[in-house]
Amino acid sequence: MKVVLLEDVKGKGKRGDVINVSDGYGRNYLIARGLAAEPTAQLNNDFSGKRSSQQFKIDTETQAARDNAAKLDGKTFEMRVKGGESGKLFGSVTSKEIAELIKTNTGVDIDKKKVDIDTIKAFGSYPVTLKLYKGISAKVNINVVKEN
Repeated sequence: MKVVLLEDVKGKGKRGDVINVSDGYGRNYLIARGLAAEPTAQLNNDFSGKRSSQQFKIDTETQAARDNAAKLDGKTFEMRVKGGESGKLFGSVTSKEIAELIKTNTGVDIDKKKVDIDTIKAFGSYPVTLKLYKGISAKVNINVVKEN
């Protein structure tokens, strides 16, 4: 018996998959619990439409991430912070501050959780990796200089 899964079923498949199961398992377990339904043209069209819209969304997000990566890769940003005479900062530079700096300079909105840095507690130049999407990242440099 062929059924279309309405929910993810462990060991059988993901939502929208058409699988072949025994008649008793299909009728008495999957269909009875609302985990599956018999395949109809309407149901197949619904799932294929959802799949194509999800794929379109993924494609547009991937293209936007590639464009942002091309715009940001290799750029250098200057951050002015307060610090002492010994070259140490009063506090540290956080990923939130770096994300705000990039947004104000380029207009590219980056989540602070996607900024990969080590702790910056001194003046100097630091490489920063920005994770924009799965497998897409950009490398930028942050120059931390003393505020006058």
